[in-house]
Amino acid sequence: MVEPPPGCAAVIGCGVIGAGWAARLRLRGVPVRAFDPAPGAADAVAEVHANAAAAWAELGLEPTAVGQLTWCSSIGEAVDGADLVQESVPERLDLKHATLAAIDAAAPPGALIASSTSGFKPSVLASALGEPGRLVVAHPFNPVYLLPLVEIVGGEATTPATIDRALALYRALGMHPLHVRVEIDAFIADRLLEAMWREALWLVRDGVATTGEIDDAIRYGFGLRWAQMGLFETYRIAGGLGGMRQFIAQFGEALAWPWTKLTDVPELDDELIDRIASQSDAQSGAHGIRDLERIRDRNLAAILRALEANDWGAGRTLAGLRELSDG
Repeated sequence: MVEPPPGCAAVIGCGVIGAGWAARLRLRGVPVRAFDPAPGAADAVAEVHANAAAAWAELGLEPTAVGQLTWCSSIGEAVDGADLVQESVPERLDLKHATLAAIDAAAPPGALIASSTSGFKPSVLASALGEPGRLVVAHPFNPVYLLPLVEIVGGEATTPATIDRALALYRALGMHPLHVRVEIDAFIADRLLEAMWREALWLVRDGVATTGEIDDAIRYGFGLRWAQMGLFETYRIAGGLGGMRQFIAQFGEALAWPWTKLTDVPELDDELIDRIASQSDAQSGAHGIRDLERIRDRNLAAILRALEANDWGAGRTLAGLRELSDG
């Protein structure tokens, strides 16, 4: 039996991630009650939703109904009657605690509370709640309305029933929920991303490569492999007929060579920040941010369609989302 989407969702914090959540939820027909006191939040959410609707059209997904968006003047008003509350405020622990405490105090007893945090452990977040057993981390990836992965992490107090419910609910939103079984800071994906980010900062800092050259190394090379096979399956093929054992035998010793600086972090002083920012401006400054988002979305939609045609990787999630939408 397929779990239905939530009957009503609240999105608290409507920056890049919160706006993406609102778009995915609404495109799955879920009414959304939103709260964000920042000036211009409503305009930003409307722009992101327009991009999301265009991206879903690129995928051949035409929602039968779009969930209504209601802007609320307080957290309490937003969470009233919500089955799911998605917290997406900035990554400051004091702000997270204050927001989650307000959500917990006002949300219905049966509401699932999910944080979009990219690094805080759920047990740390749940310390602010009177009912910590109903909180999970549900860490998505930008753009939330296109990328299917959401990392589901439970804390010490999170009940197994809450985890099961979260996995089913995000599947109903057409996503690929990955249960992170061990509670660690930054979970799985961000730990991998941070390792590459540190190495990239050193390459810019030492004058080895520009931001554009590093991005080219990824998007014209291994990034294409990672998009459909990830890391270990890619290396299994690189081992030839001997598979992963042969790959490790051939390249394993290189791990001990002083090729990287992953255990060290360059100081983000003004000089390095200026260098990165100016190189990024030269690389991408011809396009506005909304233009870049639309370019990104069209490219991602094409990759997802190709993977769907081959019944592989994230394409399977798109096929599942199509079945949910047709149903």
